[in-house]
Amino acid sequence: MGWPAFSTSGTRRNTDHNDGDPPDVHRKLPSSAGEDRAMLLGFAMMGFSVLMFFVLGVTILKPFLLSTQREESNCTIIHVHTMDDWTDCAFTCGMDCRGQGKYPCLQLFVKLTHSGQKVLLHYNEEAVQINSKCFYTPKCHQHRNDLLSGALDIKEFFDHKNGTPFSCFYSPDSQSEDVILIKKYDQMVIFHCLFWPLLTLLGGVLIGGMVRLTQYLSFLCEKHSTAFRGEVALHNCGFWILGFSELQMENIWEKIQKVPKSRT
Repeated sequence: MGWPAFSTSGTRRNTDHNDGDPPDVHRKLPSSAGEDRAMLLGFAMMGFSVLMFFVLGVTILKPFLLSTQREESNCTIIHVHTMDDWTDCAFTCGMDCRGQGKYPCLQLFVKLTHSGQKVLLHYNEEAVQINSKCFYTPKCHQHRNDLLSGALDIKEFFDHKNGTPFSCFYSPDSQSEDVILIKKYDQMVIFHCLFWPLLTLLGGVLIGGMVRLTQYLSFLCEKHSTAFRGEVALHNCGFWILGFSELQMENIWEKIQKVPKSRT
């Protein structure tokens, strides 16, 4: 009986690929549906943060950087009055409708507590840019009585503050005699404009990084487990070959023992 021939080409095919590593190790592991959704969420958060940076930068950050830097002080009302000459304005009343109107110009003169200077008070930075002679610029429309009533209500409010100091903001570096009542863009607004988009961006990056880290750890785990299974299979195959060879040798030896000895 001939010796059995065992081919090791199958084992060689599994170990000769990519410097001895099994071919399955280098195959890219498929991502799960949950990982795909997490990556999509991360990219969406990063894109939304960039959009927020752009919108807030154009609408808030840029006007804040271009505006005059002001410091807080105390103001006291000196005189409040409405000018006799109303200011012209334009308004829209439809798609193709344009109208001309007038609004009362309310002027508030205050005294800065730290310098004693008499200055003109404005509502905010936009009021200074639109009309530097008036406290505020109301929405223009054709109802003159409503515009006058609004101006008189503001005048009455500040008349009650006559002699009472209140907070205001002035520009120490500017020679213009204008003071504003409130700042449209303060430090807290700028903080929120930078904090929330940045937090959204970091959250998106963190989600994407965690997903990639999870996929990489899964890849390493699959690689080592595949290599371990290959070593165990080769070890068991060696024991099987050795046991099979010993069994064949015993059978051959028994056959030799059964052959009758020739007569001398």
